[in-house]
Amino acid sequence: MAMRSRTLKRVAAAIAMTAAAVLAGAAPALAAAGTVHTDSGLPLTVRAKPSTSASAVGSVANGTAVTIGCQANGETVTGKYGTSDIWDYLPASNGYVSDTYVYTGSDGRVAPDCAGTTQSCSTAGTGDPHTCAEAVTWAKAHVHTTYDADYYDYCDRINAWAYGFSASGSTTAYVHWTQIPSAYKHPGDTEVPAGGLAFFSNGGAGHTMISLGGGQFLSNDIHGAGTYTQTTIAEIKSKWGQTYLGWAQPWFKVNH
Repeated sequence: MAMRSRTLKRVAAAIAMTAAAVLAGAAPALAAAGTVHTDSGLPLTVRAKPSTSASAVGSVANGTAVTIGCQANGETVTGKYGTSDIWDYLPASNGYVSDTYVYTGSDGRVAPDCAGTTQSCSTAGTGDPHTCAEAVTWAKAHVHTTYDADYYDYCDRINAWAYGFSASGSTTAYVHWTQIPSAYKHPGDTEVPAGGLAFFSNGGAGHTMISLGGGQFLSNDIHGAGTYTQTTIAEIKSKWGQTYLGWAQPWFKVNH
């Protein structure tokens, strides 16, 4: 599945914080700033729900600065800033716009989850032998910093082991990503719940790793061939030059 880079959003955007949050130094931002940019230069339609099929509730002119009150997962859209299922709720318009048309200064989320939209790992409909929690426990128990031939270059198989399979059923991590039904995938979303599988592309086999939650993951090879250690999406991208595709629920071709 081809995916355009979202690196155009790298420049830091101003994040709106309450005075209390600034003083505390630890509270998250309550809203974020962004600017609407469309490929055509035409206004961007604001939807009642995070979907292009939802009813229109207004529009925002190209180049307009907006305040993002919260963000939700919805329909996957390819826009000016790549492909993603993240949608931005605009309080001033009382509706949603695809994040792929909003310059926020970040490749991932910049605002809190909208009420009732927090994502969690689930094995519902996957037929996996292990639950998400059991898979994370398995992964943590197998962390090691020395070479193990069974872990070298076998990222997709390792994730399958965590979920109780002997193999994933896919030839590569990238092929695995393309085989996962869209209902189980969250393109471009960097907020990966514990147990969720993150996927990358490098024009070849790609890479995948399991989330521990809180932006932390366990991956093979990143800190030495055949090792299995903790890392981040940012480290995979910078050290290996991989393009982040998004995350998916633990769906494996082997049993479908």
